[in-house]
Amino acid sequence: MTEPHNTEPGTEEELAAEFAAHRQVLVGAAYRVVGSVADAEDIVQETWLRWASAPGNRAEIRDVRAYLIRITTRLALNRLRQQKAQREQYVGPWLPEPIAAAPATEDPAAVAEVADSVSMAMLVVLETLSPLERAAFVLREVFDLPFGEIADTLGRSETAVRQLAHRAREHVHARQPRHRVDKARHTEVTSQFLAAAWSGDFDQVVSLLAPDVVLVSDGGGKKKAALRPLHGAEKIARWLFGVLATDEEAAGFEIRLAELNGEDAFIAYNGEEVDSVGFTEIDDSGRICQIYVVRNPDKLTGIPRLPDLRQ
Repeated sequence: MTEPHNTEPGTEEELAAEFAAHRQVLVGAAYRVVGSVADAEDIVQETWLRWASAPGNRAEIRDVRAYLIRITTRLALNRLRQQKAQREQYVGPWLPEPIAAAPATEDPAAVAEVADSVSMAMLVVLETLSPLERAAFVLREVFDLPFGEIADTLGRSETAVRQLAHRAREHVHARQPRHRVDKARHTEVTSQFLAAAWSGDFDQVVSLLAPDVVLVSDGGGKKKAALRPLHGAEKIARWLFGVLATDEEAAGFEIRLAELNGEDAFIAYNGEEVDSVGFTEIDDSGRICQIYVVRNPDKLTGIPRLPDLRQ
C-alpha cells in the first residue's frame, strides 16, 4: 500500500488501519460494478490515495464505511464506462472474472444473500444494466445506502436515483432464476454432467441439460470458445464433445469442484495450471439451464493452482 505524503504527522498508521478494516468490502463493491478483480484492486488503491491525502476534518465523517464505499463506487463507475468502450474490440462474449475469495460479511446469516450478489449469474445480469443503473443497484440493494447518499455519489437527483434503482431492481428480478435447487443437488447434477462429458456419454449429457439451456463461453480470442452464446441441449452437447475431441489440451484436463463467487464451480486444470472455470445453473426440473465457461487466461490468474487447491 502506498504511503500517504501529506497527512498530519503521526496519523499514517491510524489512517491505514481504518482503511484496512474496510478494504475487503471496498474490493467487493468495486468488483460488483466492474466485474474484474484487477480493476477492483486498482480502484481500491485509488480510493486509498484519496482517503490518505484528502484535506478536511475526517472527524466530520459519520460513517467511514459508507463514505469509502461511495468513493469506490464513483471510481468504479468511471472505470466501467472505460471498459464499455474497450469491450467493443473484445473477441466473443465477455464474462466477469471469477473470484476465489469468499464474500465478506460479519453476519453468518447473510452469507447466502451476499454470495448471490457476486454469483456469476448475478454479475452477468448486472452487465445488461446501464453503468448508472448498475451503480445504483449495488449501492442500494447490496449496501443499503440511503437514496440521498446515492444521489450525491452519482451526481443525480434523489428522484432520478430512485427511478434508476427501481428500473435496475425490476430488470434484475425479471432475469434472475425463479427456482433454486439446494447446494447438494446442484453439486450432484454438476458432477454427473462433468462425468458424462468426460466419459463421452452424449445421451447422458443431453438428458442433464434443459431443452432451452444456454452456454456462454469467454476465450477472449486466446482460447477456443464459442464466439456467440449457444442454445439448446443437443447443440451444446455437440459443441462440448467437439472441443474435447479437437482440443489436445482438453484430453489431459483434471476437473475439480471448488467454491468460486460464493457458489459451486468447476475448474479444469491442464497440469497444475488453471485452463478453464465453469459455472452451472440448475432449474426446478433438476436440469442445467445455464452454463458459463471462462477460458481467457487473463481472467484466471486469481484462481488457485492445483497444488494450492489440494492444501
